[in-house]
Amino acid sequence: MHGRRWMELSMEEQRAYVMRLLDALEVTDRDKRLKVARAILYLAQGVFDECDTETDVLYWSRHNVFLLYDMGIFTALLELLSMEIDNNQACSSAVRKPAISLADSTELRVLLSIMYLMVETIRVEMEGDSPERKAAREAFKTELGSPLYNGEPFALLLFTMVTKFCSMNAPHFPMKKVLLLLWKTILFTLGGFEELQEMKVRMRELLNLPPLPEDSIKVVRNMRAASPPASAMELIEQQQQQKRGRRSRRPLVKQDSLDTYNERDPFKNDDARDEEDDPEDVDSGIEGEVDPLDRDVIIQPPPPPPPLRPPTERVSFPKGLPWAPKVREKDIEHFLETSRNKFIGFTLGNDIDTLVGLPRPIHESVKTLKQHKYVSIAEVQIKREEELQQCPMTMGEEEVEETPAEILYLGMLPSLSQYVIALLKLLLAAAPTSKAKTDSINILADVLPEEMPITVLQSMKLGIDVNRHKEIIVKAISALLLLLLKHFKLNHIYQFEYVAQHLVFANCIPLILKFFNQNIMSYISAKNSICALDFPHCVVHEMPELTAESLEAGDSNQFCWRNLFSCINLLRILNKITKWKHSRTMMLVVFKSAPILKRALKVKQAMMQLYVLKLLKIQTKYLGRQWRKSNMKTMSAIYQKVRHRLNDDWAYGNDIDARPWDFQAEECALRECIEKFNTRRYDKNQNTEFTPVDNCLQSVLGQRVDLPEDFHYSYEMWLEREVFSQPIQWEGLLQAQ
Repeated sequence: MHGRRWMELSMEEQRAYVMRLLDALEVTDRDKRLKVARAILYLAQGVFDECDTETDVLYWSRHNVFLLYDMGIFTALLELLSMEIDNNQACSSAVRKPAISLADSTELRVLLSIMYLMVETIRVEMEGDSPERKAAREAFKTELGSPLYNGEPFALLLFTMVTKFCSMNAPHFPMKKVLLLLWKTILFTLGGFEELQEMKVRMRELLNLPPLPEDSIKVVRNMRAASPPASAMELIEQQQQQKRGRRSRRPLVKQDSLDTYNERDPFKNDDARDEEDDPEDVDSGIEGEVDPLDRDVIIQPPPPPPPLRPPTERVSFPKGLPWAPKVREKDIEHFLETSRNKFIGFTLGNDIDTLVGLPRPIHESVKTLKQHKYVSIAEVQIKREEELQQCPMTMGEEEVEETPAEILYLGMLPSLSQYVIALLKLLLAAAPTSKAKTDSINILADVLPEEMPITVLQSMKLGIDVNRHKEIIVKAISALLLLLLKHFKLNHIYQFEYVAQHLVFANCIPLILKFFNQNIMSYISAKNSICALDFPHCVVHEMPELTAESLEAGDSNQFCWRNLFSCINLLRILNKITKWKHSRTMMLVVFKSAPILKRALKVKQAMMQLYVLKLLKIQTKYLGRQWRKSNMKTMSAIYQKVRHRLNDDWAYGNDIDARPWDFQAEECALRECIEKFNTRRYDKNQNTEFTPVDNCLQSVLGQRVDLPEDFHYSYEMWLEREVFSQPIQWEGLLQAQ
């Protein structure tokens, strides 16, 4: 095969070559193994030296990855990875080193790179995939999600690497690659948001619940972004700029109640809005900077030119709310209890059907509430758990389906708090607001070269690389945590609550708020990538000369999808862990999250704005009348974009709801429910009162007891020490009877 190109080889010859590489991976010489691993990586990257276009590289990469998987390369790599993780010599030498660089993790990085390429390539389905490839995808998915690797799913091995790194026992582990592989493995084995939505629909059918009122993914995709409300500081700056003679679009006008329906309405479709129409788009960056995003153009696709219409048609009314309203059963109960107390003078407990003695309008209200009643899967699971706890004998053993999420939770359970703390430590270290401390973990081990840069160009290149490195870590952790929360919530509500409570106790809420307490506009529009160095562009095209000027200019994108994705994920995590939890909502208020979240509304992207508005909605009643009065535009946005919960007076702040909450009592009650669930379902060695007792003397004495191998050596000494030399107080024994 010497001198021949990979593309010219037949399928049999390619297989024979991969088989030879597989055999060579098992040699004891470390350098030879690394050379072979690099050859496999070259194949997985698409034999780029033989390709002329980027499309060719991607085609051959996909072809080779399926071939490598078919030949069993992944299992061989896994053994090598386990060996590297357990390499105590490398760990101890890395711990002693004053400065760790790329050279300390070469083998690990090569192995993780091949594995990442395999997981990501096989995970993504392509239109022209053959039935063999589809079968390989399903087989790989099952393999990764099953406890095949030392009795644990593959994700557990990667979680172990994360905790080992964070406990400073293996500071040379390339964390960025580990986290990316972990995220993609969980995305592959458990499924993404589309699969989650399908699973949710199927589960509701199984539980005989009515179908979902809408597909949330589609609703959010169809939402339009709104112009963010200007802060007082920005209004003053705009006025000063106008005084300095700067051309402005229009003098500032006082917002009035007609704002909702006139042409400057930021919440209606943007199609009918003239370029000159929005006074708040003059300069809505933080600290008086010019906005890096002309947001209508960038994050939303450019709107079509407005059709010519007579001026009388300029008023546009909202076409309807995006979400169907929802009501919980306990809301209907609460409404009826209040009504009965008011009109009849007594209550009927949990009865939502008896309407005797109540006036006609109450009947109408109850009818409307019942029309929009929504029972969640979580409520059914909580009710079922209560029944299982109360009647363990009559209900019998619960049949637990072995879903990938169930297998993963079971594997994570013993060390779940360590995993959560480790991920949050990494998130903190990678956050742009974090200052480098001497005692903080070094996440740059796999980005710093052996020799530090000496020229300005090298320094700039490294600076961009370090920032990009941090952004990728934030992206991977935020996506990973959100996926875990969503899948565990669907699998069982108490699995979700367990992870969420660990996140809260590990200070996740202030950490996410700290992350957003930065110039969010400049974070969203960061340019920490060098297009010329992107793969596969850099291996196909001739490399242009990099200069300090070209690096400073950055790429042509006016915003960074990666950072936008991370921000939305973090907001969704915050929403998940605070929803319906008054004590955690109070934490948002205590940490003064409202101004931080309001600043995040500047990013004109519909999905991000929706999750910010949701977080503002749950705490509005605690923020006081003055805040609501001076933030009417935000309140209006909440009304238009966030789902309405009938009977929820979030905007008024009644004294009953705004009373101080006992944080500890609420969390302790939840913790008790979680522990009962975990004990009942997963603690198989529990000595409960229901465990059968063997009362037959013969069978008890006849049981075979496994004794240690060296037992007979020390048996006589043990008898002498523990039995013969101990005085027996017979009277004491008799008294004890």
